[in-house]
Amino acid sequence: MQPKDYYKILGIDQNATQNAIKSAYRKLARKFHPDISKERNAEERFKELGEAYEVLKDPGKRAAYDRFGNPWQSTQDFHRPPAWKNNFGFSKSGGERGFKSAIGEFFESLSGWSRRWSTGKIGKQWFGGKDHHARVQIDLIDSYRGANRRITLRIPIPDSQSSVPFTERVLDVRIPKGIKAGQRIRLAGQGLSGIRGGLSGDLYLEVEFKPHPFFTVEGPDVFLDLPVAPWEAALGASVKIPTPEGSVEVKIPAGSHQGNRIRLKDKGIPGSPSGHFYVTVQIVLPPADSEKAKKIYRYMARDFSFDPRAGFGNLK
Repeated sequence: MQPKDYYKILGIDQNATQNAIKSAYRKLARKFHPDISKERNAEERFKELGEAYEVLKDPGKRAAYDRFGNPWQSTQDFHRPPAWKNNFGFSKSGGERGFKSAIGEFFESLSGWSRRWSTGKIGKQWFGGKDHHARVQIDLIDSYRGANRRITLRIPIPDSQSSVPFTERVLDVRIPKGIKAGQRIRLAGQGLSGIRGGLSGDLYLEVEFKPHPFFTVEGPDVFLDLPVAPWEAALGASVKIPTPEGSVEVKIPAGSHQGNRIRLKDKGIPGSPSGHFYVTVQIVLPPADSEKAKKIYRYMARDFSFDPRAGFGNLK
């Protein structure tokens, strides 16, 4: 690992105070955080910033870093002080190549990084807090109109030794118009807290719709089972029905059968394109719970030449 100019990486001079180092790191870490930055080299820059800050924020590590020359220069120009051999056991047997490798190993141990840095698996897992995922239930009407909602979440506390390993957090959440079940709302910086001054992770809220007594939802489409009397299905009728946006009037076509669907175009969840609202005909029979009702059913049985099982053919 080639030594780097940690002061240059953070954009500060060698006489910078600890507060200046911390301020510079936080400002640049926000700018190059891989989840929010649009810079092409954001992940690599974020890694370098974390590496530099880990060394310079610690007075002991910073003093050691400053003591052993200017490590950002070529190792060919790096003059090894006598203390290197005495304190770290470096020998001349490995030649210049071995000495360069020893320098790299020293600064790798000085900064405290694991081998994850060299494999490229770097990101907020090391300095930043982890992302947190949770589910949140919203009303269907919130998806139609958009809404602001206040929610309370239990957020786990990393490495907590407490008998209550979580904390409650109250958040004001903007629910965007047109959001669907299964989609996520991202709240930047509202996840688990970072370590060593790192940025917090993000909070992802997966949306679910609260159960509704009338409506079901599939993707952007909304469905309603509509109870219909036999004469309404047979003769046709105009009836009022509920929708998430209020009541509307629909026409039941004459001769409708059980399960027939009526589509209200673009009346589902808003979007590009919008979903549709489907009305499914459910024929409901009047109960034969009085002598008069029974008499009417007998008339129907006598006067209608109707066989609901005609499609079975002649059964034997």
